[in-house]
Amino acid sequence: MKVIELRGIRKSIGQEEILKGIDLSVQVGEFLAIVGASGSGKSSLLYIMGLLDKPTEGEVFFEGERVDFSEEKRLSELRNKKIGFVFQFHYLLPEFTLLENVMLPAIKLGMKKDEAEERAYELLNSLGLGGKERRRIYQISGGEMQRVAIARALINSPSAILADEPTGNLDSKNSQRVMEIFKEINRRGTTIVMVTHELELAEQAQRLVEIKDGAVLSDRAIQRA
Repeated sequence: MKVIELRGIRKSIGQEEILKGIDLSVQVGEFLAIVGASGSGKSSLLYIMGLLDKPTEGEVFFEGERVDFSEEKRLSELRNKKIGFVFQFHYLLPEFTLLENVMLPAIKLGMKKDEAEERAYELLNSLGLGGKERRRIYQISGGEMQRVAIARALINSPSAILADEPTGNLDSKNSQRVMEIFKEINRRGTTIVMVTHELELAEQAQRLVEIKDGAVLSDRAIQRA
């Protein structure tokens, strides 16, 4: 089953065409990495996959449902319930504790506070942040911030995690730790699509798509030794 399917996706900003007729699908349980140079269109593609941006032309399907970008209520529902986002800049709220940051998307969807708190505790503990739940963002490291962002993305048990340069602000040790977390999440059945400019990290995924000048240059399965 396909979680995400793109058909003939084009995206233009003014006179510039950013994406040039992309066809791409992501299967349930797949770990897909998208690579490309700066300005290649990879982040624009990810934002359309995550229903954060509308294509100029083409169709997007999510779990077999054709997405109508004019139905904002349904778009919001899909984004909040079905997709977890992890960005290069974590966008955590400094006035909240780690626990509160993770709980927020669940509370927004109507989960009871005690249930959301229990789930957030479990996620933070599983990501090596047990005992730090009541700290605030300025009291933890950059690598820990990204793990909090991952926990927040997982709180609503999404069908897919979409990550845009999730290791872009991290050193090599923390970058690899994030990758190990993603691989474990993927082993448990969550689909992951990750945009990165770091080929070494991308090759740890199951499949690698390279974007160049707004088009798919290559699409291949990663062979393990």
